[in-house]
Amino acid sequence: MKKISPYIIIVLSFLSIILIGGILLILPISKQAQGHLSFVDALFVSTSAVTITGLSPVADLSVLLSPFGKVVLGILIQIGGLSVITISVFVMYLIGAKIGLSNRILIKESFNQTSLSGMVKLVKKIILYTLVIESVGFIANMIVFLPKYEVLDAIGISLFHAVSSFNNAGFDILGDQSLQGYNGHVLLNLSTAILIMLGGLGFIVLNDILTKKSYKKLMIHSKIVLKVNLVLWSLGFGFFLLSKVDGKNLNVLEAFFLSVTARTAGFTTINMGTISSLTALILMVLMFIGASPSSTGGGIKTTTLYALFKSTTSYAKGKTTTTHNRLITDETRHKASILLTTAIMIVLVATSLIIMMENIDLEKAIFEVISAFANVGLSMNLTPTLSNASKIVLSIVMFIGRVGPITIISIFNTQWYKKGMDSIEYIEEKMMIG
Repeated sequence: MKKISPYIIIVLSFLSIILIGGILLILPISKQAQGHLSFVDALFVSTSAVTITGLSPVADLSVLLSPFGKVVLGILIQIGGLSVITISVFVMYLIGAKIGLSNRILIKESFNQTSLSGMVKLVKKIILYTLVIESVGFIANMIVFLPKYEVLDAIGISLFHAVSSFNNAGFDILGDQSLQGYNGHVLLNLSTAILIMLGGLGFIVLNDILTKKSYKKLMIHSKIVLKVNLVLWSLGFGFFLLSKVDGKNLNVLEAFFLSVTARTAGFTTINMGTISSLTALILMVLMFIGASPSSTGGGIKTTTLYALFKSTTSYAKGKTTTTHNRLITDETRHKASILLTTAIMIVLVATSLIIMMENIDLEKAIFEVISAFANVGLSMNLTPTLSNASKIVLSIVMFIGRVGPITIISIFNTQWYKKGMDSIEYIEEKMMIG
């Protein structure tokens, strides 16, 4: 019997949940009495939730969705952040079912691991970290929302916001202006930003930090992720302090929050429709880079940026590409180049299609596409105005961004289970480049 590629299973698992979510959201029980959600819109929201993006074709989901619909949306976000495979393996562990080699391979590929060792243990830790971090976030949110809402409403909003923040989803049920009403609220801004940062670092890095408890003992991967994230957060913060929104400079809290949320989350404390072209450009760069591997965020990932940067600088100096006294393999550099190239192609093709179908300018179109691809969710108030065809394009882009371009490409690899590559040796051809 021919083995089924784990990449196909990963893709199908996400597609299945998206379809189920779309069907649940279109049910009358998921909507308020006067609410209306077309199937395309329901599928778009489900895709956006499972891919933890946050883009919405509806201006205010808090008004449209019923309590049941909001629960469905929250569950889709949680499943999307953890992945169907992680949750499935954890349930198997709880009921005492045997977790075979195929399931361990799925976890390995889902979290980009290099070894099958300790996969079940990793899943248990991921679930534990998620529950603990989201619980702390829930308590912080309760402090914010309890004085403003009835107890049950405050509990629902606090829990939803904690789940959405840690999973870098960017969805909220506070109204049609995201967190603009809490623009100067220090606790909510900081707690939300911390949840976003922890989710964006990746479960592997979180586990490494909690296990080693010393920077010097961390894996090289963790050190790279922490360094790149600190650099990007700092640069984003600095640039946003100098940029303008609605003709005014951002304050420290606004600049900090935007720098954090721009990479993966999609919450906003400012009106995105009034940002300057420079602010939009900085946001697009940060969104495109995105979060880190094995995290709840999207983008080409921080490690990809690091590998490309090290390859470029070492080539310029005529030196071997190394980091922390270790060689960065040709396979790693090749994979980073393929990912960057594929990502650029996806963004360009999707942007071209949307421009052809909509009467909008390039800046808004490419901003929306990059936000979809990187699973960020920031929007220049464009999504609700798009046609069904454009929504379908963005849904596909969100899906590819979450599953990963490399995973999508790997579907066509029929030799995935073979360790060795083609044994035939070819004569080298040095092509002229540049």
